[in-house]
Amino acid sequence: MKEVLLCTVALFAQTASVSAADLVAKALPMVTPIYDWSGCYTGINGGFGSAHQCWHVVNVGDLVVAPPLVMGCHSSTGGTACGQIGYRWQIANSVFGLEAEGNWADFKGSNANLAFAGVQDESRIDGFGLFTGQVGYTKNNVLFCTKGGAAGVRDKYRVFDLATRLTIDNGSETLWGSAVGAGLELGCAPNWSVGIEYDHVFMGRRDMDFFCPTALVGVSAGGRAGTARISQDVDIGLVRANYSRSDAVAKY
Repeated sequence: MKEVLLCTVALFAQTASVSAADLVAKALPMVTPIYDWSGCYTGINGGFGSAHQCWHVVNVGDLVVAPPLVMGCHSSTGGTACGQIGYRWQIANSVFGLEAEGNWADFKGSNANLAFAGVQDESRIDGFGLFTGQVGYTKNNVLFCTKGGAAGVRDKYRVFDLATRLTIDNGSETLWGSAVGAGLELGCAPNWSVGIEYDHVFMGRRDMDFFCPTALVGVSAGGRAGTARISQDVDIGLVRANYSRSDAVAKY
């Protein structure tokens, strides 16, 4: 009888222990990873861009053209690729950051010159840089971000004879303007994220001097052929991948 009583007590104690463990497990909340966007990151990007330009001639040699004559407008389009580096701070669901982006580009286009018959105007962007601040909102591993700041663009220009393709005059410059943009980024693995981005660059209007590579009537080789007033805006679409150097990208 004593043995039966001991077995009953032991079985009851074991059952109570298992039930208590089940209750504790059920009481504990499920722990899910929380994506943290804070920290330094570097990345690569690639995409497409289009620069819309309008030209007006304001000088031919030393002769002032008033009012300026319309030379025409065109869009320079093409591909772009390179990378970015930045740093972000996350406070609750808000994200703030700074980023520098530098890209090789091949945006090229031309139009028939409306002021001078038989002449073609051509422009090319072979590089640009964006230096921007960021403000974003995150929901775990999804980040929507807006950006704004300064932009630099490297432009090359050429005026050539349409029949022979020979260059009449050309010029180049690095100019500065402003940029705004927005993007969506997804944290897809520890330390890695991918996203898409759109940027618009405002280059404004400026006067650009053109020079003759060879001697022309009244102008020696290397002399100033004239001045064109050029306005320009640039649109850029990119696909990006970033690697974060933070040790706390995924928190539990």
